[in-house]
Amino acid sequence: MENVFAAAQATHTDEQRMLLENFRRMAETELAPLADKHEGLGHPPEAAALKELFARVEEFGLISGLIPEADGGALIDRVSYGILYEELARVWPDLAIAVLIQSHAAFTLSLLGNPGQKAMYLDPLLSSERIACTCISEPDVGSNVREVKCRAERQGDKIFVSGQKLWISNGAQSDFSIVVCNLDDGISMVIVDRETGKYESRELRKLGLVAASTCELFFDRSETTSDHVLGKPGGGLFQTLKLFESARVFVGLTSVGIAQAALECAVTYARDRHQHGKPIAGHQLIQGYLADMATQLDAARLLCQRGLQLLDLGVRCDTQTSMAKWYATEMAVEIAGKAVQIHGGNGITKEFAVERHFRNAKVMPIPDGTTEIQKLVIGRNLTGVGAF
Repeated sequence: MENVFAAAQATHTDEQRMLLENFRRMAETELAPLADKHEGLGHPPEAAALKELFARVEEFGLISGLIPEADGGALIDRVSYGILYEELARVWPDLAIAVLIQSHAAFTLSLLGNPGQKAMYLDPLLSSERIACTCISEPDVGSNVREVKCRAERQGDKIFVSGQKLWISNGAQSDFSIVVCNLDDGISMVIVDRETGKYESRELRKLGLVAASTCELFFDRSETTSDHVLGKPGGGLFQTLKLFESARVFVGLTSVGIAQAALECAVTYARDRHQHGKPIAGHQLIQGYLADMATQLDAARLLCQRGLQLLDLGVRCDTQTSMAKWYATEMAVEIAGKAVQIHGGNGITKEFAVERHFRNAKVMPIPDGTTEIQKLVIGRNLTGVGAF
């Protein structure tokens, strides 16, 4: 198996290879059994357990890796960070999603926060003492951030946030929320602390990624203050769209990890399963499936790695990150589906992991902008003509 997938690591530096090997040993030993446990339970880890998991993966920089050292981060280059993140997604994509939300909340605070906000909110994220969620989508508002209806009303130095948010990862366990809302006739980001803001959450049951929290959040005049406005007041639209560039690559990498796991299952099963007097790996149709799957997986991984490199260069890359997101997520659905097909009847039972990989993969084309939205972003950037 190692020889089959060695090409994916051929371009890694010695340091990246050593980091990956150490992380893989930990993930296989400690995280894989927990992934199985929570898949069976059908619900995410509780907040205390999730904080412990964040602390464990932070030993490899997966929470602070995107943060400059001046803000207490590890500042790993994005390609190296992405190598570790993909491996986490291969072993436990549900936890990878939670890490993505936590790390990008930290990234947002580092990028936009003032010293007081960083001391109060960023530092506890990096030490895994608190959990954050970011609230963008609403029941009637998905990818079009301009249409958010959640409102924040000023009364003196206080701000009261009202509205409903939907599809919020880490919502149930969150200690505070970064809420995209209308404030002073402009879209802003406002931090709402759960202890003082008293917002409520309701967990949503999903097809896949059942151990990743996905919630509705309810803000009923949730109280915060003026010094909790994050970044420039009224700058929330631009700030959110810029952060999408980074988040979308990591959604793509989550799918690459899921697809890698599905492909590994398919290769192992094809070698072990015998039909018509030989392993099914010796049948031409099975080899054709596996060749398609491996090629699509490499293409998706390379698109994501290009996106990470462009982000590190600091250049505009929303076209490239949208390409990575839509292709990787749709590719994972196809690869996981073929893995199920290779397993035959066994593939639709919970006795084999490909059933889980297929359900997990099917979720991924939806969040952080659907496939259709990604294509519209690419088309708009190519033509200069917006379709939305």
